[in-house]
Amino acid sequence: MSVSVAPLHAYLGAKVSGVDASAPPDDATLATLWRAINKHSVLVLHNQSLTDAQLKAFAARFGDLEIGRAALQPGKRRLDIPEIGDISNLDVDNRIRAREDRRRLDMLGNRLWHTDASYMPVPVVLGMLFAVRVPPGSALGGGETEFADMRAAYDALADDMKTLCEPLVVEHDIFWSRGQIGFTEFPPGEREKYPPSQQRLVRRHPGSKRKTLYLSAHASHIVGWPVADGRLLLHDLNAHATQRQFVYSHKWAEGDLVIWDNRCTMHRGRPHEEGAPRDLRRATTLDVGSTLEEAAD
Repeated sequence: MSVSVAPLHAYLGAKVSGVDASAPPDDATLATLWRAINKHSVLVLHNQSLTDAQLKAFAARFGDLEIGRAALQPGKRRLDIPEIGDISNLDVDNRIRAREDRRRLDMLGNRLWHTDASYMPVPVVLGMLFAVRVPPGSALGGGETEFADMRAAYDALADDMKTLCEPLVVEHDIFWSRGQIGFTEFPPGEREKYPPSQQRLVRRHPGSKRKTLYLSAHASHIVGWPVADGRLLLHDLNAHATQRQFVYSHKWAEGDLVIWDNRCTMHRGRPHEEGAPRDLRRATTLDVGSTLEEAAD
């Protein structure tokens, strides 16, 4: 079957058909998927059936895989493969986590608009989420994941704002983002393990050659500016970049595999029924260099 790509949104998002992610893609399919990623930023593959090992093998064709912050913590994990992130409301015994559960509170930070691992010196490229179990709809919502197009947001800035932003460097800090929702309790040594990192505010996306804002809830302040001034500018840029016209909202169905480019999108999870299981598995590919090493123009 040939691969087809159909846009889902004016700016970002496309439905991909003709790809079985249970096997690593061949070179031709991989090249097609990369072209689609570079154009649409977010790809949706429906009706997939994947084990964690198959998700790892598929994702590894796109780059080396990250082992996330949670998987590096000591103790038992629910999932066996460290490169597969556990994006669920389930504990190690597959029971729904209590509202006061520390891991649940930490993960609530994912409901802020963010870019994965922007707090790392060398951040990540692609994120992939596979839906194993999806909660029913409720008054709280269905646990949708929303994606915002940072290239379109940059394009829509006034020219003088582009000129202001392009040379700026921003400090990103995982503990700043978690502190915004009141989560400040971390194991001894964790703050030292994840010190803040600096990233360019404006990047040039290597696949499309388009300029893009690089924003995140982890973005604490602008280097060299008074903290208050920098945070106000970042607040305004986040409000601009997440206007509804720039956002694609994905409503999950079991078997969905969603791939997105962290270099030119932000995303956030939405609320869902906490009394029902929500089980998504994530794989993330690593970049090869700091954003500070990229040319600014």
